[in-house]
Amino acid sequence: MSGLIEGLPDPVALRCLARVPFYLYPKLELVSHSWRAAIRSPELFKAREEVGSSEELLCVCASDPENLWQMYDPIRDLWITLPVLPSKIRRLAHFGVVSTGGKLFVLGGGSDDVDPSTGDQDGSFATDEVWSYDPIMHQWTQRSSMILPRAMFACCVLNGKIIVAGGFTSCRKSISQAEMYDPKKDIWIPIQDLHRTHNSACTGLVIGGKMHVLHKGLSTVQVLDSVVSGWTAEDYGWLQGPMAVVQGTLYVMSHGLIFKQGKEVRKVAISASEFRRRIGFAMAGLRDEIFVIGGLIGPDRFNWGIKPVSDVDILTIGGDRPTWRQAAPMTKCGGTIFGCTELRI
Repeated sequence: MSGLIEGLPDPVALRCLARVPFYLYPKLELVSHSWRAAIRSPELFKAREEVGSSEELLCVCASDPENLWQMYDPIRDLWITLPVLPSKIRRLAHFGVVSTGGKLFVLGGGSDDVDPSTGDQDGSFATDEVWSYDPIMHQWTQRSSMILPRAMFACCVLNGKIIVAGGFTSCRKSISQAEMYDPKKDIWIPIQDLHRTHNSACTGLVIGGKMHVLHKGLSTVQVLDSVVSGWTAEDYGWLQGPMAVVQGTLYVMSHGLIFKQGKEVRKVAISASEFRRRIGFAMAGLRDEIFVIGGLIGPDRFNWGIKPVSDVDILTIGGDRPTWRQAAPMTKCGGTIFGCTELRI
């Protein structure tokens, strides 16, 4: 990584490269071998943090095509396609997805592949696989497996560690076990089990520095303040529906409306009636905005077909009145969204 820019010491030159937008990095790699080495070095990620040029991107995986991820750049309204996830499981779904340390992590899940001739589902219901994607190196790497195979589980990042809890294991049995992953050491350790398990899928949210585990169809929320103190169970009475956390506040889409959901009180933020016919979409928070991505347009009395969509609708929360706008649609993916998370790089 020597002689990056003539007349500048390499540490200074690296900080100059760190200020270039991420989407231009593939072009910078073509300049020279030394620039390519610099662009793909761990030092560049650190330099981007030091100079304040980190970017918040949105990573999305949909049902079509299988195991393909795209990243959305909200500043430039463009989509970047990643290499195909190299898992041997066809149409991996029901997995956990988070990001930490500038890397995307895809954990567990099972196959959503169905034999069109018989209607039989692939036997891979749950896996313990863990994959990470390094956007600097442009590659997927298989990491240490989880202690238990699981699908439809809660997955969050707390203090740089990945926490997984609940879900279903490979025999389709609901489980209460939880475990924690250290990305730097690449090891998993068991932590305190959930207080109770339910025969339903669960999801995880981080609000106020705490992990919240929600089970579909139940009002009880299990909260993890820290690994040491363990879980507490509380009945929040939160609405059911697609959820997103924006700047520490929870928003829920229900009955054609988006609600700002507090611990005990909720109020309507804006109408979302145009999404009543859309199913299987993702709802995610990024900066001060809510993204509604992809999904399927369901049948109605005039049209019995099901249409996969790649549309992206954005609700800006900041300001006096929330406002909707459309963004560039996904360029390669469409249909039911299997995974969606923020990636800071």
